[in-house]
Amino acid sequence: MPVRTREPVDIPESLLSTETLRQARAMPWKASNEIRRLLILPLAHWRLRGIEIGAGWRLYGLPIIQRHRQSRICIGRGANLRSTSRSNPLGPNHPVILSTRRAGAQLTIGDDFGMTGGSLVCDERVSIGDRVWLGANAVITDTDFHPLDPQTRRDSPLNAATAPVEISDDVFIGMNALILKGVHIGARAVVGAGSVVTRDVPPGAIVAGNPARVVGEVANPIPRTRPQ
Repeated sequence: MPVRTREPVDIPESLLSTETLRQARAMPWKASNEIRRLLILPLAHWRLRGIEIGAGWRLYGLPIIQRHRQSRICIGRGANLRSTSRSNPLGPNHPVILSTRRAGAQLTIGDDFGMTGGSLVCDERVSIGDRVWLGANAVITDTDFHPLDPQTRRDSPLNAATAPVEISDDVFIGMNALILKGVHIGARAVVGAGSVVTRDVPPGAIVAGNPARVVGEVANPIPRTRPQ
């Protein structure tokens, strides 16, 4: 079969470009999203107070920030956080949630990070590399939230086991996936939609299922970077 050439759908570099006008005519909801994004900029700057974040960020709707005052949330350049149901056809269940729940917790995210709805919950350390994209409603957490032992859960309900999570560069995590404590996902790996990841994922692997297992390998190991 002949290869079909698809029209570009990336966000244009300039809102005043010819490409912006073309997309606005073809996909008016994208223009509406951009207008809403610009209108909430003052609130967005306020919501990001206390977070270290690089230039070029885009917020489509306001995220929920729950930062312990003695913790750190650091995000690189070009972050793209989508928190409204209109901002993505997959429809996030709730706004993006960034949560550090204990003193000393470290949530660090690299450049060109993308996330639609979902949650990042950090009790100890969650480290995410460059060009990592999270599909709608994906969750990454380094904690069990509550102890597994019933007696301990009654006596100390928040004394849960934790272990650092590390997501390497160019990883794609599908919608509704759940990444649990202690997991390291290698560079360029792909996590299938709805997967529950309980153990390390090799670089370039495709994993799926509950619990997730290797089902394939990424065909092209060369990462695609966004234009600077």
